[in-house]
Amino acid sequence: QSQLVESGGGLVQPGGSLRLSCAASGFTVDSYAIGWFRQAPGKEREGVSCISRSGGSTNYADSVKGRFTISRDNAKNTVYLQMNSLKPEDTAIYYCAAGSFCSGYVCYNKSYWGQGTQVTVSS
Repeated sequence: QSQLVESGGGLVQPGGSLRLSCAASGFTVDSYAIGWFRQAPGKEREGVSCISRSGGSTNYADSVKGRFTISRDNAKNTVYLQMNSLKPEDTAIYYCAAGSFCSGYVCYNKSYWGQGTQVTVSS
């Protein structure tokens, strides 16, 4: 069964860091573009970052640029989102998705979604 499983969320103070993981099974992460999305309470899901199938291109939403870093470990079949300098407005459920391509920081033609991991930034 092909699936994505996110982990690494939690409660962190403003200015803190978290690293989210998106582990794939049933397929390899280097055969898809992988995107991170988030959905805050009462808001629509939005793209955060995307890494291309080749791994050679990474893009970020303006709201996270310079603070978040997307990366991929093919040996572990996992994509990561390192989040630094977290702000209360980063509070959301974070999802990863596997798709055909990135257009900027958004992953398109998604084949798989993870179940999400909660990130709460609060003092």
